[in-house]
Amino acid sequence: MSEALLSVDGLQKHFPVTKGLLKRQVGAVKAVDGISFEVRKGETLGVVGESGCGKTTTGRLITRLIEPTGGKIVFEGRDISHMSQGKLRPLRRDVQMIFQDPYSSLNPRHTVGAIVGAPFRIQGVQTEHGVKRAVQDILALVGLNPEHYNRYPHEFSGGQRQRIGIARTLALKPKLIVADEPVSALDVSIQAQVVNLLEDLQNELDLTYVVIAHDLSVVRHISDRVAVMYLGKIVELADQKDLYKSPMHPYTNALLSAVPIPDVKGRQGRERIRLQGDVPSPLNPPPACRFHTRCWKAQEICKQVEPPLVELATGHEVACHFPENAPAKGDAPAEAGATA
Repeated sequence: MSEALLSVDGLQKHFPVTKGLLKRQVGAVKAVDGISFEVRKGETLGVVGESGCGKTTTGRLITRLIEPTGGKIVFEGRDISHMSQGKLRPLRRDVQMIFQDPYSSLNPRHTVGAIVGAPFRIQGVQTEHGVKRAVQDILALVGLNPEHYNRYPHEFSGGQRQRIGIARTLALKPKLIVADEPVSALDVSIQAQVVNLLEDLQNELDLTYVVIAHDLSVVRHISDRVAVMYLGKIVELADQKDLYKSPMHPYTNALLSAVPIPDVKGRQGRERIRLQGDVPSPLNPPPACRFHTRCWKAQEICKQVEPPLVELATGHEVACHFPENAPAKGDAPAEAGATA
């Protein structure tokens, strides 16, 4: 098993809510509230959940685009949780982000050459044959015509713009790439092309990905392991095959039951789980298990004791008092009693 490239422990991000002229704090939006996970070198970790669960905030915390409220982020053995912007600058070469919207993430006044070449200039990196040649090589790598060096973003389609964004991300050969909903703004016909491109680049350049998405079919295609988030917490973390084959958390079961299946035979016998009520506000999340207000398995303990994220099967962690598809007690790993 490869070593952890990124390790996150008890990560929190609370956005203060203020009131009045004096900006007195009256509460906080608990966008991310104590999550822990590792990303191993060369793997792809998928992070899924519905809107407002804290996926994007997690991605921005990992890349240190925003400052964490609490917890620890360790990259290649170095604690980067509260590192100053000056010290973070060299780290930007190793940790990059692909943004969700290819229309707003590219400056319309800059040419493709200027956009993709910006990292070389900002970091002061010298290339063997000049920046233009390096940029054209990267454009070819992501499936764009190197001759388009002097064109502007408005001259490209959505899929091509996202490829430009990916090219900019790859410029300095990063070790970790956080992809925030990389295909959700694209046509379905283009999504598969971009996902396949990301996979090819990973194999060719030995990249490590954290892919944030709400589309479970995209996550299934690209991920090695999957973390399921709900209201700022990780409720389940497992290998992709295990999670899709035997999900243990009721919320994961509900998410998977909503995935459309084109095969009529595959739909037969599958029960669609419809969750009751709306997602509670992260400003005032429910006590103990945050899912208990919508869970059909909830009992009194779920309202009083927060379930820890524990390993119930090899490499399969879940935070639930009444998990589904859980192995018999004798089959559980020895460390199942310990909090992950």
